[in-house]
Amino acid sequence: MAKLVLVRHGQSQWNLENRFTGWVDVELTPLGEKEAAAAGQKLKGIKFDKAYTSDLKRAQKTLGIILKETGQESIPVEKDKALNERHYGDLQGLDKAETAKKFGDEQVHIWRRSYDIAPPNGESLKDTAARTLPYFNAKIVPEVKAGKNIIIAAHGNSLRSIVMDLEKLTKEQVLELNLATGVPLVYETDAKGNIVRKS
Repeated sequence: MAKLVLVRHGQSQWNLENRFTGWVDVELTPLGEKEAAAAGQKLKGIKFDKAYTSDLKRAQKTLGIILKETGQESIPVEKDKALNERHYGDLQGLDKAETAKKFGDEQVHIWRRSYDIAPPNGESLKDTAARTLPYFNAKIVPEVKAGKNIIIAAHGNSLRSIVMDLEKLTKEQVLELNLATGVPLVYETDAKGNIVRKS
């Protein structure tokens, strides 16, 4: 049985400042580094064959800390922007509370939580999935089906699209899905890639 582990990066500087981050390459906070280390401690019992991460340093640094904590720094790591966070377009860098004042709470909620409505010049969750899932299905699923233990360190929305696909969630269900920073989601799968257990 293979294990597939998904980890959203630890708290970033803009998570702390409540800003829309998207593709802006911001650092982890000291708390984010602690969250990554705690995730590594939780994952000590799993021997990984390969790791995947995004093109952004907050996810890469989270992965690096986890692999250091588990003593697995020498495993192959593949980085790809297909796993990047959803692009927030014109909202990137803006304070979420100020944005809600400017455009209204309801509009900002729609941009953040709807499935197929994108912020101005940005991506919806549907757009993010259209970028993330072909990569996931082509590169990562075959590894899992081959019985390999895989870890992906990425972002709230790229991982939400993967969870939606894995768990066959509806558009409505995925809107309620929140992934906490630095908390590993562990799936155990059979040879066909079906989920047997989730923790």
